[in-house]
Amino acid sequence: MVKGRNAVSYRILIADDEQEIINFLSLYLEKDGYEILSASNGKSALELINTQQVDLAIIDIMMPYINGHELIKIVRQNNNIPIVILSARTASADKVLGLGIGADDYITKPFDPLEVAARVDANIRRFYKLNAKEVKEKIMLSLRDLILDLNQCILIKKGEEIALSSIEFKILKLLMETPGRVFTKKQIYEAAWEDNYIVDDNNIMVYMSRIREKIGEREGEAYIKTIRGLGYKMLP
Repeated sequence: MVKGRNAVSYRILIADDEQEIINFLSLYLEKDGYEILSASNGKSALELINTQQVDLAIIDIMMPYINGHELIKIVRQNNNIPIVILSARTASADKVLGLGIGADDYITKPFDPLEVAARVDANIRRFYKLNAKEVKEKIMLSLRDLILDLNQCILIKKGEEIALSSIEFKILKLLMETPGRVFTKKQIYEAAWEDNYIVDDNNIMVYMSRIREKIGEREGEAYIKTIRGLGYKMLP
């Protein structure tokens, strides 16, 4: 039995439009000590991920309202939970696509439920057990009166939540992880946009301006300092 943090079972979301598959998998996973949430379409699955504590998601591709590919893309904007695709599509191109958009594993139908359970165990162990120390230490980043919640992807200042876009969150995370270190535009761009930085891009200046406007100052001092000719740093 794989137990979650604080001796609470890990919670698995099964998103599939075939209720028989949900019931079948639930039977095996519950025997291993997992708690199960289920959804019959992509819209319901997304609502559960946004409102419940989900530790791993098993997602079918062909679902109504929001298909599996679109669901994974949306989830990956703000959430890095392990995702296992369970699909009747067996072509290599489908597997490459699924893994390329952010899935961690791909299982084809028909499947062996024992294999699915073993894959779930492996992904849970890899993500939570082997990285337990790092996960525990980096649930939140704190700097002066700013708190960045890495699980919920929100910023808190003096008890008030400040809404952030995914890009703003990634930039703040990078700067707050190592305050005092100067990051170049190239480093910031590649961390936030997850793409290669080729030419000088005004997008970084725009987002820095937005972030500064949102977080304001503390005792007349800006949190983020521009280092001319080099980049930006978060003041320690």
